[in-house]
Parts: sequence; structure tokens; C-alpha cells
Amino acid sequence: MGERTLTRADLAEAVFRRIGLSRTESAQLVEMVLEEMCTTIAAGESVKISSFGSFLVRDKNERVGRNPKTGEEVPISPRRVAVFKPSNVLKDRILEAHGERRDDLEVLKAAE
Repeated sequence: MGERTLTRADLAEAVFRRIGLSRTESAQLVEMVLEEMCTTIAAGESVKISSFGSFLVRDKNERVGRNPKTGEEVPISPRRVAVFKPSNVLKDRILEAHGERRDDLEVLKAAE
């Protein structure tokens, strides 16, 4: 697996290259989209991006956790968390990419 992380700057650069907006306009567009997503999720609403996935807000109940160092039981308060659920299209693309890498490794091993 790659160690590379996609950043805001990378997204802005992709918009710049593919759409042709200026670098400044591309960065502003990326910021506006991310800000809208953050605001919507913070308000407890879902964000669905077709063929990519959904960002959802889930409520977690109170539960008892354990301090791993001391073993002491600690209550964990109820909270809301953001979760990402990938679409089937994204899942399929990941599986295809993983399958291609596996095929490449098998070819390399066979050549040895």
C-alpha cells in the first residue's frame, strides 16, 4: 500500500490541471466544498457523494471502557461520531486495484 496522503493542496492542483481554473480559484473551490461538507456533517446531516460514499453522523451509547495500562474500568460518555461508508463503486475500484497488484506480484514471482 502507498504511504502517500492526498492533501487539500493536491486536490486544488488536480482542479487546476483538469478544469483550468487559476491555482487560487482552484484552492478556493476546494476549500468551499470541504467547508460545506464540514458544516453539514457538524449539523448532524449526511453528505452523500455519488460513486464515492457517504459521510454519516452516528450516535454512540454510553459504555464501560478499560484503561489498557491499569485495567481500571472507565465510563465512556455517549457521543456523536462521524463515519464514512464507501459506495459499492469505490469498493469495487479498490478490489480491482488490489487484484491488479496481486496479478503483478504473481507475474514477478513467476519470472524469477
